[in-house]
Amino acid sequence: MGGIATGIRYLSGYGNINVGNPASYSALQLTTVDVGVFGNITQLSRSQLSENSYNFSLSHINFGIPLGRPGGISFGIMPFSDVGFSYAIPGTIDTTAIRTVYAGAGGTTKAYLGYGIAITNNFSVGANVSYIFGTLENITSVEFPDDIGALNIRKDSSQYVNGFSFDYGAQYFQPLGNNVSLTVGYTGTAGTPLNTRASRVVTRTPTSVEDDVENLPVDSIDTYEGQKERITMPMKHSLGFSVAKGTNWLVGGEVNYAQWSNFQIGDHHPNLTNSYGFAVGGQITPDITSVNYFNVVDYRLGFKYNKSYVNVENQDIKQMAVTVGFGFPLPALFSGAFYKINFSSELGQRGSLSNNLVRERYINFNLGFTLNERWFIRRPYD
Repeated sequence: MGGIATGIRYLSGYGNINVGNPASYSALQLTTVDVGVFGNITQLSRSQLSENSYNFSLSHINFGIPLGRPGGISFGIMPFSDVGFSYAIPGTIDTTAIRTVYAGAGGTTKAYLGYGIAITNNFSVGANVSYIFGTLENITSVEFPDDIGALNIRKDSSQYVNGFSFDYGAQYFQPLGNNVSLTVGYTGTAGTPLNTRASRVVTRTPTSVEDDVENLPVDSIDTYEGQKERITMPMKHSLGFSVAKGTNWLVGGEVNYAQWSNFQIGDHHPNLTNSYGFAVGGQITPDITSVNYFNVVDYRLGFKYNKSYVNVENQDIKQMAVTVGFGFPLPALFSGAFYKINFSSELGQRGSLSNNLVRERYINFNLGFTLNERWFIRRPYD
């Protein structure tokens, strides 16, 4: 649904874990388990050149547990950031051809624990405490592809990232009559710093005779390990709403803003710009009581736009995407349990070909499995 989450409280009668706004945990009625996987197809283009890449990974494992009328808790693990690139820039030193190669890999993961509580019958608040950890790898090398006697210079840098992050949210929900309800939500992320422990090694390696064979380094000319730095993360804000009629339909939207101009790694300020965007989306379920299976399927559609934190050649890098999705309910294997398979696809574009920049077109696939069941109930008979 375009990624809207801030103003979403209920969705189609099934329990959903909305990590995007922890205030929604107070609406949990059943113990919920949600597991998902993620796939991606990307095409990068510049001038007359293009290249395709593919990616596949686990997207999340989340648990939600109701705590009676006051609220509920949620915990789980999911990716937080991802790095993956490799490109080369040809050049010359005097009359000698060189090639400068840049590459990056790795990512960070977020493990979270959150609690949401209903303050009144129409207002709830919540918060997530997350631990972020992972390793980021960066490689820069200067190569002499046509000079066998030259020594290539390569710098391998790695950063181990860890630290805590805090996000919070609130939701106001009000019946409007005729089984229609309104939910308005807000979420924010505190700009708490993360810790990094950096290491680096610079080596010299003979030029390889064959492109697919890499020689061993002959020596290292610089190295250090364990240097500590802090990453200053940006504050983020999101405001959203949704209007729903029972389990039949839901429409909503949200706007977001993040202060990426405050982002900093140690003493390095990468001069990022503040980002902002919006998203709209909706869902329709024709008749959840129908015996016709296609009438109980959820049909979802959305659109989103973002002005990213990157500015290249005085041009903002923008992103636009259309999303489509389906929720397929499955027959319960035993009483009190509900199952649903959720599938979504996002077709989008980031950047442009103007000013000799790079344009990214992508298709994201998400497949999730949701289980709702009554756990932790004291039974009258054994």
